[in-house]
Amino acid sequence: MQTNATLNIPVPIASGTTSSIPKRDLTKKEQEFDRAKELVNPDGFINTEKFKIADLVGKKVILVDFWTYSCINCQRTTPYLNAWYQKYKDQGLEIVGVHTPEFEFEKKYNNVAQAVNDEGIKYPVVLDNADATWNAYANRYWPHRYLIDIDGFIVYDHIGEGAYDETEQKIRDALDERMRVLHMQGTVQQHLEQPKNVTTVDPSKLGSPETYFGASRNRFLGNGQPGKTGVQSFVEPHQIEPNTLYISGSWSIEDQFAETTAAGDTITFKYQAKNIYFVASSAMGTRIKVLRDNKPLGQEAGDDIAPDGLSSALIKDAKLYKLIQDPTGYGEHILKIIIEKPGLRAFTFTFG
Repeated sequence: MQTNATLNIPVPIASGTTSSIPKRDLTKKEQEFDRAKELVNPDGFINTEKFKIADLVGKKVILVDFWTYSCINCQRTTPYLNAWYQKYKDQGLEIVGVHTPEFEFEKKYNNVAQAVNDEGIKYPVVLDNADATWNAYANRYWPHRYLIDIDGFIVYDHIGEGAYDETEQKIRDALDERMRVLHMQGTVQQHLEQPKNVTTVDPSKLGSPETYFGASRNRFLGNGQPGKTGVQSFVEPHQIEPNTLYISGSWSIEDQFAETTAAGDTITFKYQAKNIYFVASSAMGTRIKVLRDNKPLGQEAGDDIAPDGLSSALIKDAKLYKLIQDPTGYGEHILKIIIEKPGLRAFTFTFG
């Protein structure tokens, strides 16, 4: 398997020994914290050769981050993880990104490798396609960070976005302890400025939930039968309710996605948010026209809207597309997407 870099794993200090920690009484830690869990049957490695968590215990402080590449919450945390890795990797921090997919397309090695490259991730990433490591940690969320100290205990964890200053301080505390335990001289590098130009979300102003198109979770479908699969015809109603998904035309509803079967099919959603993200793909590629309140997008056009004045986006690769990024703030609007050709697969809307 081709990799981009090699994880620096020290050679064991003695036969059968994988830890360089001097023996100490860990009774208090045993009572207070859980032990770190091992990577279970990983499906691939990016930015590293094959390794185990046990190879790092006693040598590194480890931050395990559960993520998946089409998750906007994960994408918004990545700049912080990249910054921490750059600051502290030479002072004993290792970050391990455990990529546990939500959708089938996220199980493909090349897709994940492309996302790692696009996000500028330099730390090791482990593919967890069967949820084996996810289940070992009894994890339930993306993103979810677990901090493992020099002794191999999970001393801190955080679910979701935010708490970046708190997390960094916990990292620094664990690195300080590592230096004391290993009888190292010096101090941990001081706190540096956080990443710039990161997107933040005010949950109190966000009024729309993540909305799925596939039959397994399309409970917000407003003009059809949620949970029903197969090719179906949909008609958009005259009255559009908030936070309700309306599709029109001919669609094939599958477990994880809804796929257009005719040109001109549409999606309509009345939302309360600032930004809209669309997880989608199209094997042959298709353009979509994106309207807000029946008007082409202006300054609120997202990064994936073409700068051609047509308010359009090209959907091809299976990923998250940024459709609307409103600099004026939160508000209630009606989104309409007109799909040029059949073959578009719609997975989910997320909002920010």
